[in-house]
Amino acid sequence: MCGIAGRILRAPGPVGRDLVELMDAQVHRGADSTGFALYGPPREQGFIVRAVGMDRAALGRDLDDFLGILRDHGSDFLEDPTFDSADTPHVSVRMVVGEFRDLARWSRDADGISERLEVQSVGRSLEVVKDVGTSSEVADKHGVRDFVGTHGLGHARLATESSVSPTASHPFWARPFPDVAIVHNGQITNYYLWRNRLERRGYRFMTENDSELIAVWISDRMRHGMAKSAALGQSVREIDGVFTYLIADERSIGFAKDRWAIKPLVAMGEAPEIAVATEEQAVRRIYREEGAVTNYDGPAETRTWLASRAEAAPAVEAAA
Repeated sequence: MCGIAGRILRAPGPVGRDLVELMDAQVHRGADSTGFALYGPPREQGFIVRAVGMDRAALGRDLDDFLGILRDHGSDFLEDPTFDSADTPHVSVRMVVGEFRDLARWSRDADGISERLEVQSVGRSLEVVKDVGTSSEVADKHGVRDFVGTHGLGHARLATESSVSPTASHPFWARPFPDVAIVHNGQITNYYLWRNRLERRGYRFMTENDSELIAVWISDRMRHGMAKSAALGQSVREIDGVFTYLIADERSIGFAKDRWAIKPLVAMGEAPEIAVATEEQAVRRIYREEGAVTNYDGPAETRTWLASRAEAAPAVEAAA
């Protein structure tokens, strides 16, 4: 029942505003939580880290401990951290940090304090912003409409199997691969089989949400030399269930549908500018004039759309 969306602009622009519109149109598909994976201008050096603190009153202490872990791995704050000022126990934190000697090792150590401060995304371009509530509520709290970038993902969640919390919400970062995020509508039935295999390879999962697994599954294959298009196709053959997912990185957005093609996906626009969503009425919020709608309703269907700056962007790092 969840709703998903993706947006690519021809040039940097109000991608946050467009994604809020796409998700507001699908709020009936899930109002437990809403999230956005936003891709802004890529940094040449350093990373943007988004995290959720579990205790607003203890944020100073938790950031001190986080800074100590950064320095243990050769990094540091490049800017003072910023955070929302809402009246909630949890707090969303944005940090800009320096280079790491080894991003994957740092990620494992940073996860050691995840019960206090959990990393939600790491990237030169990516920022994951997610919280409980509707798209409008999350956008108002976190200023999502003001975000300027080239592409991004959105998700409206109806919680069916796991808790309602900011950290259990979509999108999910493909830990520990920078700039990779996923949104997903459906259910993976061989989740525990693949989770066990990936954990034996050293990967760590912060939730029991099957969407988190898909992101790491795709990134692991790309890390071992597989092209993204091939990894999407292989996911349809090897991951069982009923699903449609959108996966983004600094260069592109791709999607895959399972072999039964039950979960819908439609698109409007012409490359390099496009909007995709679970429902047609959502993409018509972006393209209000009459126009053709592409209905991706075929079994085992996959596709990748390049972001507008793809040729200039550096390759996604495989940090596992």
